[in-house]
Amino acid sequence: MASPDPDRRKPWKGRLVRLQPEFYRGAAGVHWTMTMQGRRTGWLSDELHLATREILFHALCRQRLACPIYCLMPDHAHFLWIGISDHSDQESAVEQFRRDWNRILSPFVLERQPFDDVLRGADRERDALSSVRHYIQENPVRKGLVDHFQDWPYLGSCFPGYPKLDPRSYHFRTNFWKAYKEQTYL
Repeated sequence: MASPDPDRRKPWKGRLVRLQPEFYRGAAGVHWTMTMQGRRTGWLSDELHLATREILFHALCRQRLACPIYCLMPDHAHFLWIGISDHSDQESAVEQFRRDWNRILSPFVLERQPFDDVLRGADRERDALSSVRHYIQENPVRKGLVDHFQDWPYLGSCFPGYPKLDPRSYHFRTNFWKAYKEQTYL
């Protein structure tokens, strides 16, 4: 019989299993997926996109994180977050973000827990992060909502201090890593 994964916490009743807190701190990279309860649609609009982006900005600032890409979909959303400081804490950021986001989503509500994919070791390298970014940006194309990800209006990047970063830009990857290098305190 295989021994249990020592990196995993015991599950709470009715909750997803999470890694130990240290996996969400510091330079951690995490792909978060947050789904509307019951996969409800009808919440996504330009106004809610801007409000979501503002809430995201504040959560990232407080917990010293960058979001190279996010993509809001009709019934869920994807966020790639990366720590820029030894003090970065994604669990605290996601708790704050979801609380504030649920407040503006009303009468819609997020599912009880987000899904996370913690990027470890080689997964945090630039090329691996690019593959996660590609997966996120192509979501509207895979769902048949647009022909090209650049046409999806609910996709962006959020890195405090760098308002012009845009995943649709040809030079995005270079510009993001330049900004990351300038701002990282690890």
